[in-house]
Amino acid sequence: MGGLSTNKSERQQRLTRYLESDPFLTDEDLAQILKVSVQTIRLDRFELKIPELKERLKSVAKGVVALPRTLSGREMMGELVDLDVGSAGMSILPVRPDMTLSKTRFLRGHHLFAQANSLAVAIIDAEVALTGIARVSFKRPVVCGEKVLARAVIKIKKGNKYMVKVTSYVKDEVVFQGRFLIVAEPEEVVPQ
Repeated sequence: MGGLSTNKSERQQRLTRYLESDPFLTDEDLAQILKVSVQTIRLDRFELKIPELKERLKSVAKGVVALPRTLSGREMMGELVDLDVGSAGMSILPVRPDMTLSKTRFLRGHHLFAQANSLAVAIIDAEVALTGIARVSFKRPVVCGEKVLARAVIKIKKGNKYMVKVTSYVKDEVVFQGRFLIVAEPEEVVPQ
């Protein structure tokens, strides 16, 4: 019995760590990662007082205290779940069938790029910010039904130019990386 509770304790610690690094993991995702049943995950979450995915998403969304100055809601690709304007941000993109190639069910690359690019622009503290240069790398195909979590961080700021690094994940696996040179435009240049 002692070995069983140790395994349970270790599993619950791992479950907690996985959800801290990616709060968007479903019970099914966790069951697959931890090689247990979905029911076991639900019981563990109940014991640990960890809410179900829907509630976790609501609490993460409430954590978005700032709104991007550079983009309106419809201009974001993916759902903005965390934003520290002038520093970093995070968005999630659930992959729907209409976003994929019909033959392979792989996410079309422009959606992955658009999520990263719009997040890179959103974290800039300016009224208008435009992408000057993008250097990107697609690491593996993303398939229908997966959720892409993108994290953006401003690495360098020189005057009105920002170097932003964006890394996109599915679960713990990197699927996309990009470096974006974002240029903040002076407000007097913005057309009325």
